[in-house]
Amino acid sequence: MTSKPIQIYDTTLRDGSQGEGVSFSLNDKLQIALRLAETGVDFIEGGYPLSNEKDVAFFQEIQEHDLGDTQVCAFGMTRRRGVEAAQDPGMKALVAARTPVITVVGKTWDYHATEVLRVSLEENLAMIGESVQFLAGHAAVIYDAEHFFDGYRANPEYALQTLRAAASGGAAVMSLCDTNGGSLPEQIAEITSAAIDSLRDYPGVTFGIHCHNDSELAVANSLAAVDVGATQVQGTINGIGERCGNADLISVMANLALKKKGYSVLGGRSLQPLTELSRFVYETANLQWRGGQPFVGQSAFAHKGGMHVHAINKAASTYEHIDPALVGNERRILVSELSGRSNIVAVANKHSIEDDREIQDKILAEVVRLENQGFQFENAGGSFDLLIKRVLGTFTPHFSPIKYRVVAGETSADEKDVYAEAILKIRVGDQDCFNAAEGHGPVNALDTALRETLLPSYPQLRDMRLVDYKVRVVDNGAGTAAGTRVNIESADHHESWGTIGVSDNIIEASFQALIDSVEYKLHKENVTPAT
Repeated sequence: MTSKPIQIYDTTLRDGSQGEGVSFSLNDKLQIALRLAETGVDFIEGGYPLSNEKDVAFFQEIQEHDLGDTQVCAFGMTRRRGVEAAQDPGMKALVAARTPVITVVGKTWDYHATEVLRVSLEENLAMIGESVQFLAGHAAVIYDAEHFFDGYRANPEYALQTLRAAASGGAAVMSLCDTNGGSLPEQIAEITSAAIDSLRDYPGVTFGIHCHNDSELAVANSLAAVDVGATQVQGTINGIGERCGNADLISVMANLALKKKGYSVLGGRSLQPLTELSRFVYETANLQWRGGQPFVGQSAFAHKGGMHVHAINKAASTYEHIDPALVGNERRILVSELSGRSNIVAVANKHSIEDDREIQDKILAEVVRLENQGFQFENAGGSFDLLIKRVLGTFTPHFSPIKYRVVAGETSADEKDVYAEAILKIRVGDQDCFNAAEGHGPVNALDTALRETLLPSYPQLRDMRLVDYKVRVVDNGAGTAAGTRVNIESADHHESWGTIGVSDNIIEASFQALIDSVEYKLHKENVTPAT
């Protein structure tokens, strides 16, 4: 069976940048565009060249890069009221961008034309047709029918007239926009079908869909439009965008290629880059990953319940709708008080305890005991590995803390010069070692003192670094006296690992996590304790 290709039109750089808290630099936009092209996206909407100098610079610089079959689109609006298209500043800016495709947005809703633009319905049709006709002399034109579904529900005859005006002007694609994001899948399907039927006498015209996510149906609505004939889907990576965002192209592509029958995306390429692409855009936009994001989220294939993990070990399809590797993701087995023996065995496979039910029960009991105190091992694999070693009796400490003191404050109330220093005494082998260090805050000072004290005995710690540090209150009701959970992520040249500490003293919790981090590093490299 031949698969029907569906074009993927990415507007992360324009529509996505309108999301709250999202701001791309010129370099950000260029790097995202290159990554999108590498993935195989068909169209990249680079921005609105009339709106700011950054977008003008983007269109200039992107021409220096080889994007393969990916085409860059400039975005703009129809000509202004009472101005000829060839003289309109917006039209001139679109042509000056020198992109192979231009996307122009026009008003489809009669109410929007008369009450917002303050133009007659006839003038609005002329603005659409003349703008498209002018632009079609310079590039292929995609017409974005803004508020199409609202407009059709209000005045179907006029909404369809706007499409015919764009088609008569030479638009190649009609992208139907659910701008308010309030439509339901059955409405999208019905109205998209009507739009396609109305332009049967324009056989060269194809249809696209552009959905917003205000009802959390943008992906479902996009798929509904494809099922009745749309051949292009517009959206953003991770669904970022104004208000509740846009259709998430990650989910759109995965559903079309892996779940629905008869469609292909990205020219038939592998979807394995999707997880990396998703996280790259999050990092570039300085946004937090959505752990529960379908297909590519860190938790998308994470299993915590003991019954679930037991089933996964026997047949992965019982709790996984696809193989996570198909989208570049991976299965994660979590350990918590909700876990069963299956979780313990899956996570602790390198310790060869799969046949020792007594040890499994002891480990599980220790996890339950510690989680009752506020520990959480889901993101603390290093600490969990050390826990198993302690239960097995194979843990040998490389050092023993004796005491520490941390001081932080201002050296001068006038100059507001803040300092922190840590004084540490630990036993390494048969030697008591004493050291002090300053740092950018008490935890950094303590970390520095610990490393400097241990380096003479354990030079392997030189390539270890602290990557992330997070604090969470365990008992909200206790206010500033509440217990705290500290998670630390550390890394070396080979891997990264998480450790945890819990105490009603944030410094003590941090010290616990630091100690586990160092011990995990030394244990994983089989370093012999100093004597």
